Amino acid sequence: MDSYVEFHNGQKMPLLGLGTWQADNREELERALNEALNAGYRHFDTAYVYNNEHIIGDVLHGWISSGKVRRDELFIVTKLPSIGMDENRVEHFLNKSLGALKLEYVDLYLIHQAIGFQYVNDTTLYPRVGDKVVLDMGTDHMAIWRAMEKQVEAGRTKAIGVSNFSAKQIERIAENGKILPANLQVEANVYYQRKELREFCKKYGITVCAYAPFGSPGRKQLLAQRGINFEPPALLDDPIVCAIAKTHCRKPAQILLRFLLQQNIVVIPKSINSERLRQNGMVFDFNLSVEEMKKLEALDLGAAGRSFNLATILPGIELHPESN
Repeated sequence: MDSYVEFHNGQKMPLLGLGTWQADNREELERALNEALNAGYRHFDTAYVYNNEHIIGDVLHGWISSGKVRRDELFIVTKLPSIGMDENRVEHFLNKSLGALKLEYVDLYLIHQAIGFQYVNDTTLYPRVGDKVVLDMGTDHMAIWRAMEKQVEAGRTKAIGVSNFSAKQIERIAENGKILPANLQVEANVYYQRKELREFCKKYGITVCAYAPFGSPGRKQLLAQRGINFEPPALLDDPIVCAIAKTHCRKPAQILLRFLLQQNIVVIPKSINSERLRQNGMVFDFNLSVEEMKKLEALDLGAAGRSFNLATILPGIELHPESN
């Protein structure tokens, strides 16, 4: 199989990338990025709200300026924050991301969420009144998308796409925009396979990228710090996944990634652990059989497999007209 998916414009997106959500400790992230680059990773996923673009930018600048990697060998993804969900702020926030990343362009710019927040300033990412996030109820996806298209025309990004959008929201853009979304980034894994959404994307030739391919177990600690009890889905301990891993002398994580990759779904597992980071990259030298794929497909829980629910950490978000 190819190690990339291809966009409408002929651009190639590596099937494997490094996710960087919850990675904002400079020492840990720098070490992970250097380890990833040495291991052959060339696709890196970040976002304005991750507060780590400046760290990624420093590392990439060092590699590019020293000649260890060319800019055109990298595939860099970042995202428009919810406070930037206004046609007049799209360029502003992309320029801020480019400055932090020390790049002239990104390879893919995504709208991070379908929901807009009220803008206060560039650093108040989650404006609140009491415990509720303050929403921009006038979020206009088409106006925002037209501003995204202008960023392609200006050369600030090679491609544009969306994250956490529904089929209905994607269809609105696809039917009314000049440029089709190149990629949809959503939660997807063996328990939450998003089959209908993926089939819908095929209709428009939109590639799919899965975040949380392991169920994002690190969220348990993150949410505990906010007083929220959360048990992540135990994908890595699933007996069927573990049995298949044993058959191939692999780790369960590698089986979970391979399952998605064999369906041409891009994956962006996040790890700052050097050994696991290398293991996650060793997924292109084996194949799952038809029978193994069927066993894994049968683990799909449909909507019950969803584990990311923003309303648990951002009360009030469900009131937005574009909430899904």
